[in-house]
Amino acid sequence: MIVTQKYVQDISYKVIGCAIEVHKHLGPGLLESVYESCLIDELKSSGLSVQSQLFVPVVYKNKELSASLKLDILVNDIIIVELKAVETMIPLYKAQLLSYLKLADKPKGLLINFHCENITEQMVSLVTDNFSKLPKS
Repeated sequence: MIVTQKYVQDISYKVIGCAIEVHKHLGPGLLESVYESCLIDELKSSGLSVQSQLFVPVVYKNKELSASLKLDILVNDIIIVELKAVETMIPLYKAQLLSYLKLADKPKGLLINFHCENITEQMVSLVTDNFSKLPKS
């Protein structure tokens, strides 16, 4: 299968729909780990491929270092989903997601905060240069 911008966007919409479903049932106020477990279950029920707590190596000057980063969720091997359950979203979270996207070489990422009234208002969607290099459809 050829990965296109449309395919990435379609998967992204599915992920957001799953997150909305979890938030609708649980509401705000729980631990991030609870939302993560429920979202993983919802994503899998939607037929998506899910990996969680995935280590991404840090490569510095063509050397893989012992330090590594841990992604919350990787969907269909193309979209990184970083979860939060915080009162205030800070710019660091967005920078963190962008770094994960670059290090993991993925085209799109979603930063989702469950500790709010409406998750789509606080959600951050980021794409990398990899996304722009994909065919449109």
